[in-house]
Amino acid sequence: MALQKFSPETGTEIAYHKTAAKNSDLPGVIFCGGFMSDMTGGKATFLEEFCTERGQGYLRFDYTGHGASSGKFIDGTIGQWADDALHVLDNLTEGPQILVGSSMGGWIAMLLTLKRPERVAGLVGIAASPDFTEEIYYGRLSDDEKRQLSEEGVVYLPSNYTDPYPVTENLIKEGRKHLLLGGELIDIRCPIRLLHGKKDDIVPWAKSVRISKLVAAKDVDIRYVEDGDHSLSCEEGLRLLGEAVAEISDIAATRVVSLTGA
Repeated sequence: MALQKFSPETGTEIAYHKTAAKNSDLPGVIFCGGFMSDMTGGKATFLEEFCTERGQGYLRFDYTGHGASSGKFIDGTIGQWADDALHVLDNLTEGPQILVGSSMGGWIAMLLTLKRPERVAGLVGIAASPDFTEEIYYGRLSDDEKRQLSEEGVVYLPSNYTDPYPVTENLIKEGRKHLLLGGELIDIRCPIRLLHGKKDDIVPWAKSVRISKLVAAKDVDIRYVEDGDHSLSCEEGLRLLGEAVAEISDIAATRVVSLTGA
């Protein structure tokens, strides 16, 4: 499948892969990746194969500053990456979509649902991490690192998956405009499935519990992988991911039949 690129009015260039739907009864699926991840990862490509076998439309993409898209990662913010996802939803897909968000992508997917609730058939979070810039990054910085962030505008933090990555003061400050877990009800009402590894040493599994208690949705289920790490790219994690997408797809298809009276 050839790499495609889309240029929003912002002048950026978003790279993506899109699989056309063959079964119009099923909602499409959009994969929202994590911080410093791209659309070539195991979960994104697994879902492409999974959806293709079901005849389900599927789209994976890179945020600006990630993968094959334009821009520099260090210039990115949560708001910008959420806007990237919004451009993808509005311009590259039609009809109801299931948003699958991994880590930071879970936050992006939630923000997208709040902006376009009529387009979202359901959410699947994989170690979803809303508010991570504040709680995981800034909240865990030492006093010296906070001083460096203030004076130099950036600190570099170690990663289990890549070289040390930059966390900018702009990322932290802009991220505060999009925080969701402050205690107020989050007006997301679609079906939600949250997958989390019990051995996740980056995003505590308790965060999925917090999300489940704060969203307005009634149909929310958390599914744990006892030996799962943060990525949940293990066999069990991928199996649960496929099950979650299929389950929400069936709910959405049943709802359409009910509304049309077919």
